[in-house]
Amino acid sequence: MALPLLRLEGAPYLQGLTHGRSLRRRIEHNLRLYFQRFERELKLTRAETLHRAGRYLAAIAAQSPDYHAGMRGIADGAGVALAAIAALNARYELFYDAFAERPLPEGCTAFALLPEATLDGHLLLGENWDWIAGVQGALIHVAEPGIPRRLAFTEAGIFGGKIGLNSAGLGLAVNGLTSHDDDWTRLHRPFHVRCYDALRARDLDAAARAVAGEERSCSANFLLAQIPDQVINLEMGPRGVHVSACTNGCLVHANHFLHAEAIGVTERNVENNPHSWRRQARLERLLAARPLALGDAQAALRDHEGYPYSVCFHIDPNEPPEEHYESVVSVIMDLHDGALFITDGPPCRGAYARYALAVDPDEV
Repeated sequence: MALPLLRLEGAPYLQGLTHGRSLRRRIEHNLRLYFQRFERELKLTRAETLHRAGRYLAAIAAQSPDYHAGMRGIADGAGVALAAIAALNARYELFYDAFAERPLPEGCTAFALLPEATLDGHLLLGENWDWIAGVQGALIHVAEPGIPRRLAFTEAGIFGGKIGLNSAGLGLAVNGLTSHDDDWTRLHRPFHVRCYDALRARDLDAAARAVAGEERSCSANFLLAQIPDQVINLEMGPRGVHVSACTNGCLVHANHFLHAEAIGVTERNVENNPHSWRRQARLERLLAARPLALGDAQAALRDHEGYPYSVCFHIDPNEPPEEHYESVVSVIMDLHDGALFITDGPPCRGAYARYALAVDPDEV
């Protein structure tokens, strides 16, 4: 089953309005699912979740009026409360701050391959996005004056995109991280607003500033690439940042810190979270054979060593339903071709669908 593709144009509010109208049922589904998980997994009542979301809503209005307008459009288009949409858009901070005393959720295995490592000499970027089983998403194709066009995956109800590319040949992949210094009450510009800003950037430096140019409420990892051959990884705590370049043609990152000491953080529950280290090591081994074709990268993301906690991540039937996670989508981007390949569900279950966003040489 293919993901919905939305073509969004005009001002942010109009983009959000189309998003809300087109994805109304998916948004309602995600709201039900998230509020159940907030309550059962994080022990946050609906009232407390909405209270925290309301605080972020006010902060976003000041930090990013365009993003706030997009959320208002989604709420109006879907016919749901704006505070509920804010809870979806700030859900990264609300979730990751709350994982203090229990094993962490899985949070993606991402990679970049430089042209020297690929058979056709193209820059590839991708990941398995491991998150709550049953979350519904969509692809968005966004065109607005003066901004690079974007093609990205998002969750229904979350404005902008979190994994995608733009017409300047720039791409973004993400990983969730947590540290003891995370604190949602700081109300800094949220994770999803940073993704939105990065995907609107014309060059790698601007995208890096968008995600790392100011302090954060919670930790995160952003893997950025731009044609012809630029790749950087930004591993971030709330205050510190470690920037890594791509060496030996490949860079892989999962959802644990590789440079915690340099950043000045300590990781939460690291002893309970060995799967991320294993997924990282496994994907590095799978991508070590050079040169690699697109199909080789797809096969690597379908790998089941260590199942169900594998690169292609699956629900552990021994876990309670409120703790079910899996690879919700798998994405590979060919930044030279401006093409995005994506699966709806774990990549082992079906073929990658191809979507195109032509790269404009004048924008690179």
